Amino acid sequence: MDVGPFTFSHAELRTATNDFNSTNKLGEGGFGLVYKGTLDDGRVVAIKQLSLTSHQGKNEFMTEIATISAVQHRNLVKLYGCCFEGNKRLLVYEYLENNSLDRALFGDHGMKLNWSTRFSICLGVARGLAYLHEESRIRIVHRDVKASNILLDSNLNPKISDFGLAKFYDDQKTHISTRVAGTFGYLAPEYAMSGHLTEKADVFAFGVVALEIVCVRPRFDLNLDEEKRYLLEWAWKLHEQKCELELVDSKLSEFDEEEVRRVIRVALLCTQTSPSVRPSMSRVVAMLSGDVEVNKEIPKPGYFNIDWEFNDVSTITSKVSDADDNYLFAST
Repeated sequence: MDVGPFTFSHAELRTATNDFNSTNKLGEGGFGLVYKGTLDDGRVVAIKQLSLTSHQGKNEFMTEIATISAVQHRNLVKLYGCCFEGNKRLLVYEYLENNSLDRALFGDHGMKLNWSTRFSICLGVARGLAYLHEESRIRIVHRDVKASNILLDSNLNPKISDFGLAKFYDDQKTHISTRVAGTFGYLAPEYAMSGHLTEKADVFAFGVVALEIVCVRPRFDLNLDEEKRYLLEWAWKLHEQKCELELVDSKLSEFDEEEVRRVIRVALLCTQTSPSVRPSMSRVVAMLSGDVEVNKEIPKPGYFNIDWEFNDVSTITSKVSDADDNYLFAST
């Protein structure tokens, strides 16, 4: 590995967080606690303590961190370095002032994001994923794309975070067979059912996130009327009725109707049943940017045409999801 991460001492990170003081705690996820800290050079950082239950050995841990540190893009959270002393494992990331997209959208004190900002977030996330899949020298499937793993900087630029479930893959392979991990509602059907993983699993999850950004509602909500509970199902019903704009957040008073329709149609393409029908993320970027026309005739996904109800499909998906809180800044 020709590029490696900077290595911090545990003493440096203790000093940066005032001995991991609870007042500096940012959140708690499946991989451990996250603290805000200030390094000696003045950089404000997010320091994640990995739990002691990790099965990774030192060499595997260092190789993975070195790989992630070599992947840099304006829409990916930057990893500054790590610490590995005894059984202590910590990751040091750039600190993002505006926390996660899910807090901005669904939090008790959520931000009132205008349409221009929402569209910019969609496009930024798409560019980050396109880089991981197609442009970086190391091809990466993120495997846990969701609103809580998208962080926002001071200018509300999106940055994809938490590569704890990421997989590296070879362009020559059709798919990776792996243990299913991810989050209920974002898992692609073929991955949830069989463990066959390709970059198109990230494409599916992106489609769900894009709809959440348009609607400002989560992927499922049992408090809603039955026909609206599952976001994908509701989106398809409105698309078939040519009433797509009814998906738009009611609090959004002004928006570009053409851009909204484009985002919704791209999202519906991304969430097709067959991975081969879903567009690549570079094509998603081109469609969102208006460089490529989005087909108005989009086939209805097969998972809406099978014998069981859509919520049964979601239940099957939820049973294989085992990482619902694997994110850098956990919701509190």
